[in-house]
Amino acid sequence: MAVHSVSALTQYIKSMFQAEDMLHHVSVEGELSNYKMYASGHCYFTLKDETASLKCVMFKSRARLLRFQPENGMKIVAAGEISVYERDGAYQLYAERLLPAGAGELSIAFEQLKARLGAEGLFDAAHKKGLPSFPRTIGVVTSLSGAVLRDIYRVSKRRDPKIRLVLYPALVQGEGAAAEIASAIRFFNEKYPVDLLIVGRGGGSMEDLWAFNEEPIVRAIYDSAIPVISAVGHETDTTLADYVSDVRAATPSQAAEIAVPEAAVQSRRIAEYEARLHKAVQSRLAYERERTARLSAAFLKRQPQALLAARRQRLDAASEALFQGMRRIFLEKRHAFRVAAEKLEMLSPLHVIGRGYSIVEKSGRTVRSMKELTVGDEVLVRLSDGGFDAVVRHVQEGGL
Repeated sequence: MAVHSVSALTQYIKSMFQAEDMLHHVSVEGELSNYKMYASGHCYFTLKDETASLKCVMFKSRARLLRFQPENGMKIVAAGEISVYERDGAYQLYAERLLPAGAGELSIAFEQLKARLGAEGLFDAAHKKGLPSFPRTIGVVTSLSGAVLRDIYRVSKRRDPKIRLVLYPALVQGEGAAAEIASAIRFFNEKYPVDLLIVGRGGGSMEDLWAFNEEPIVRAIYDSAIPVISAVGHETDTTLADYVSDVRAATPSQAAEIAVPEAAVQSRRIAEYEARLHKAVQSRLAYERERTARLSAAFLKRQPQALLAARRQRLDAASEALFQGMRRIFLEKRHAFRVAAEKLEMLSPLHVIGRGYSIVEKSGRTVRSMKELTVGDEVLVRLSDGGFDAVVRHVQEGGL
């Protein structure tokens, strides 16, 4: 019996798998477990049922095309090729596609993204902006071709011929559409401000409308300082753009009706307001004229002297109160002056001299201490009724 190396035997087994055509294109349904995406972008997971399990790998080139987020516990259909991973000596499924079993891939992706963005608060009513009552310029983000632009133009101009529409043409379906639409919304916010935005397209399948479910568009609408009306598909179609926009229109035509006030209706309202205002002004003028006439008649019926009597009495009373107030203030100030004068008199040097004291001056300055005098100094002695010159003949220090 021949002895084979591990590598040789593994290669032989792998060649058996490769020779089996059925294993080149196989679809396997099972419960997803141990799902993990590595930094490389490759995904590793296991499919299992009640009695068996199958290891699987999906490389980055395929994993980046997934529209939903695989989660453990999901029922999954994985399509790809069965082969042998030689290093571990194990067979595994190299997955090319992953699809949710039962519910469609887009439906799962829609609900997952809706739940995630909703948890961030992007769909909260508190963030909704009111629409302007009288917009003059409306930005439109849609395809250059198709009925959507014609419908919006036709309805808008019928309601108000003076309305100004500014188109930013963008892809509304397929690869790159979401990025173009998001860029258009940012353009109006950053470079070409308008009063209102209409973002939309015609109806179609969920696949056709998918660009309006992608995260870049949802965040661009949420971040827009300009109010946004979404007009995607028909009345039964719903996208994440509808959830995040400030107002959702069932159709592009309805979006134009919501955005543009009907000029004729506005003119009638203005005329009604003018009539009501004119009537109110006339009524108020009539009332004031009547009131003025009544007051004038009452005034003329009274004697002029009687009209002045009460005012004279009030003037006399005010004059008397003013005089008494001034007199009181004068007496208070005079008393305060006398008190201050008495205090000043008590502090005066002349008052002290009058009690028998004298002031000695030397060279024009008052002598305050014996230390300032020496024998022979000439001094001036001041008394209450005059003074005299003296010469110091003896200095005696010490108190009295």
